[in-house]
This record gives sequence, C-alpha cells and structure tokens, in this order.
Amino acid sequence: MFFERLAERIDATDSVLSVGLDPDPDRLPDHLREHDLPRWAFNRRIIDATHDHAACYKPNAAFYEDSDGWRALEETIAYAHGKDVPVLLDAKRADIANSARQYASLLDSRASGHAADAITVNPYLGQDSLEPFLSREDRGVFVLCRTSNAGGADLQDAELASGGTVYERVADLAGEWNERGNVGLVVGATAPEELERVRERAPSLPFLVPGVGAQDGDVEAAVEHGLADGVGLVNASRSIIFAREGEAFAEAAGEAAKRLKRRLNEYR
Repeated sequence: MFFERLAERIDATDSVLSVGLDPDPDRLPDHLREHDLPRWAFNRRIIDATHDHAACYKPNAAFYEDSDGWRALEETIAYAHGKDVPVLLDAKRADIANSARQYASLLDSRASGHAADAITVNPYLGQDSLEPFLSREDRGVFVLCRTSNAGGADLQDAELASGGTVYERVADLAGEWNERGNVGLVVGATAPEELERVRERAPSLPFLVPGVGAQDGDVEAAVEHGLADGVGLVNASRSIIFAREGEAFAEAAGEAAKRLKRRLNEYR
C-alpha cells in the first residue's frame, strides 16, 4: 500500500517534504543543455542533493509530455526508486471508459519496470472516471479538492444547492471512494481556512499540500491540517529546484530542501 510505504519513508527521513521535479527547459543550467536528456541530467543532480530530506518526489507531467520528456521521466522515477524515495506523478488525469484506463496505465510498470507510486486525479467527471486509478490498490490516488491557485475559488468555492461548497463535496466523496485505503486529497496551503475545513470533513485522509514555496502558502497550517496520523506531504518545487542559477544549482537545492524540512518539522 502506498500510504504504508510513505509512512515508512517519513519515519526514515523525519520529513514530510515532497520535492517537485518540474524541470522547466527555459530555466535549466547552460552546462546541462547539451546533455542527451537535459531534464534527466537536471533531475539526477537534484535527487542526489535532496534525497536525504525528501519523503517523496513529485514530477509534474506537464514538463515531460514529449518523446524525450517521457524518457527523462522514466529515468527519473527509476533513479528516485534507487534512492528508496517514492514518486507521485502530478498528472491531474481523469476521463471516461477506455481513456481513463489508458491514463491509469501511467501507474503500471513499463518496460524498465518502473512506474509512479501515486498520481493526482481530477474528480470533475465523477467516480467512474477515477475507478481505473482507484482499482490499483497499491498506488496512491490524490484527488484535487481545494487547489493552491487563486482561480481555484471560481468553481471550488461555489455554493451547492444541497449545502456546502464544491470542494467540501469533493472531500466527502473522496472519503466514500477510499474503500481500498489508497485515496488522499490535494489541498493548497494558500487557502489555510479551507484547508482546516477539509481536514474536518476528511479526518483520516492524507493530504498533498502544495503552495508553501514560490506561492508563499501557510507552512504551519500545511503541517497542522495536512497530516493524518502523521502521514501526508507538503510540496515545494521551484523554491527548491531553482533556488540558485548556474552550476551550483544542485547544492543550493539541497540546502533549500534541508531548510524547508526543518521548518516543517517545527510544526509536527
């Protein structure tokens, strides 16, 4: 089970930090650009510098959706697994019927034997669109609930005729969908009051809490409300992997991850 493995990793590293591996090609150091797979070269150095502080790595699929990108992602997952770090693919997928089953294959082992350990999904199409993900009992499924971007309020904060908001309804449904014990929620640290309300509605679900880095979310709230029985993840991406430009980027990333880990642990 993913959350059991995650709990073991959290204990081993004394960390709930998720490091987002989003290798924006426009921001990669010049000395890596001539590498066969620049994104993989970048990620390998980031992993080497941060794995002692990372409970999980979270690559965002948007930075890998081309032929070389998928190769870089596969190498990245394999390398992270070699460091005993689980990988959560931030893909925000969901669809109907055959399409959903194809998206869910991102959680299946490929030719190299490596696939993501968990994935983010979009609940907008309902339970049947998520079932191909939920049915993989050993994989984690994080359902978008109250996201960290400002525009998330446009729909997620909308009041329902039956009472409550859309994001509160998603939290309730996620609890119903958790029959196999593999469901978590994505709730941003940029909305601490909503984060607290979601925790009240979903007391036993682990959260993935983005937004504490470049988006300047509430670190204390992220830890206080993000963990269920000590299990959950607080993610930072750009503030760690792009902590410094140039050849010293990896060393700076390691220091940034170490600082944020310590800061998060102040509230655990």
